[in-house]
Amino acid sequence: MSSLDAALSRAMNTPGISGAALLDAVTGLSFAEWGEVSAGRDSCDIAELARTRLTRAGASGDLENVIVTTSTQHIVTIQLPRQGDPLLLCATVDRERTNLTWALRELTRYADELLA
Repeated sequence: MSSLDAALSRAMNTPGISGAALLDAVTGLSFAEWGEVSAGRDSCDIAELARTRLTRAGASGDLENVIVTTSTQHIVTIQLPRQGDPLLLCATVDRERTNLTWALRELTRYADELLA
């Protein structure tokens, strides 16, 4: 098991997280996936749209995360800055089984592990 797979599998220990993926933010190429990642590739398009619209609106700073909420789940996308194109950590979070703030905190911790 690669270190990327190991970090993503640890994210699955957080209650309510049913899937996670590490993607190239520009191409959508998946470096690693674990569990159910139904909206993973769409997260690249959503993050780019959010980044573009925020810049147009005059927002400053880099995009950190995007959370899309449906009636049953949250799709959490965290941008991981690095030299070159950024990465995206995308996770599917069940709304009934987890606290979004807790899941975001845990995913941020796992994101730090992915970059280490």
